[in-house]
Amino acid sequence: MSTLDATHDPALQSWVASANAADTDFPIQNLPFGRFRRPGQAWRIGVAIGDQVLDLELAAEHTKWPSDVQALLALLATGELNGFMARGAAARRTLRRALSQALAAGGPEDALAPCLVPQAEVELGVPCRIGDYTDFYVGIHHATAVGKLFRPDNPLLPNYKWVPIGYHGRASSIVASGTPIRRPRGQTQAAGQDAPEVGPTQRLDLELELGFFIGAGNALGTSIPLAEAEDHLFGVCLFNDWSARDIQAWEYQPLGPFLAKNFASTVSPWIVTMEALAPFRRPFTRPAGDPQPLPYLDDAGQRERGALDVQLEVRLQTAAMREAGMPPVAISNSNAAQAAYWTAAQLVAHHTVNGCNLQPGDLLGSGTLSGPERAQAGSLLELTAGGKEPFTLPNGERRAFLQDGDTLVLAGHCERPGARRIGFGLCAGTVVPA
Repeated sequence: MSTLDATHDPALQSWVASANAADTDFPIQNLPFGRFRRPGQAWRIGVAIGDQVLDLELAAEHTKWPSDVQALLALLATGELNGFMARGAAARRTLRRALSQALAAGGPEDALAPCLVPQAEVELGVPCRIGDYTDFYVGIHHATAVGKLFRPDNPLLPNYKWVPIGYHGRASSIVASGTPIRRPRGQTQAAGQDAPEVGPTQRLDLELELGFFIGAGNALGTSIPLAEAEDHLFGVCLFNDWSARDIQAWEYQPLGPFLAKNFASTVSPWIVTMEALAPFRRPFTRPAGDPQPLPYLDDAGQRERGALDVQLEVRLQTAAMREAGMPPVAISNSNAAQAAYWTAAQLVAHHTVNGCNLQPGDLLGSGTLSGPERAQAGSLLELTAGGKEPFTLPNGERRAFLQDGDTLVLAGHCERPGARRIGFGLCAGTVVPA
C-alpha cells in the first residue's frame, strides 16, 4: 500500500503557475496519466499539471533523466500507457518522484516549458487500452435502495455481504469524457402488455462510479493475495456506466445486464495513481452485526487504510439551460468511503481467487456509489424513486430520467487537512437521439 513521501508535501509548489491554484484538480501532488493528441497528430501520453499537459515524449527528449527514468519514459513514448502500467508499482513510484522533482519550483523550467501544451488545445482520450471490463456492485446504499423498489421485504440478497457481486461488461463501448451518448434501443415490455416491443429507452439513467485500472497483471491459474492486491492497481478514474432501466428490467433475469448496459460507459480522461491517493485513505470497517469478510478478503492493511475518501458529485445541464447560458447544477453528492461495502483491493483479490488472469489496462467498475440519503443518490432510479418522484431544476424543468440534449457531468476530488486537494477532472456526456 502506498505511503507518504516528499511528493505529497502540501507545501510543494510548481513552476507551472496554474498548478498552484487552490481549486485546481491537478497540483504537483497529483500528476495523473492520460492520453492526448493535438489536431492532426498521433496519440501521446501525458501528465496533467495545472491546466497544462506535460508531453512525456518531448520531456524525454528535452531533459537529461537518470537511466532508469529514461527507460520508463521510452515505454511511454510509444503513445500507449499499458506497457508502463505492466511494470508495476515500483516503476510508477520511480517516475512519480522524478516528475515531481522536475516540475517543482526550481526544476528545469527552461527545458520542460516547451513540453507543455494547454489542456484546452488537445483532445483527451480513453487513457489506456482497455482489454476487459468488469462491473461490480459495491455500493451498499444503492443496492439497498434499488432492492427496495423490487423486493421491499428483502432488498439485499443473502450473498451480498459475503461476496463482491460483479458481471463482465463490454470494453469496446467505453468512451472518453465528452463523447456524445446515443440513446439506445432495445426490447421493453409495457405494463399490461403480453408482448415486448423494440424502441428507444424511455428510462435512460446514469451510474456514479469509480473505475479502478489494473497495472501489473497475474498469470492464468494464479491468484493475487489481498496483501499484494494494491500493487496490482495502477490508479482510479471517474466512471459513468450509463443504464437503460426499462430495457434492463425486461432482460436482466436470469443472466443479468446486457443491452441495457453495453451501449456506452464513460471514463474521465486522467488516471489518478494509487500513490497520489495515499493521503486520502480511510479505515475500512463493517457495521456492527455484519459478517466480517472471509479470510482471503480480510487483512490488517485493508482494515486500517483500505477505503478511498473521494467526494463525488453529479451535475446536470439540460439543453434549455445550455441555451440560456446556465451552467450544470449539482443534483446529488456522495462519498466513496461511506458508500462502498468492498475495497478496490478486495475486488482484485476476489476477481482472481478462481485463477482469472487480469491484464494491464483492465478496468474494474465500482458500481453505483450512493450515500444513505436520497440527495446522495448516484442514479436517477434512486433519486426519483423509480421515476415516480421527478425533481425540479432551477429553470423549472422536471426530470425523472434523462432526456435528449441533457449533459451529465461527474466530478470528484479528495481533500483533508494537512494534504493538498487533488481531483479527477470531469466525466461528461451529452445524450443525443436514438
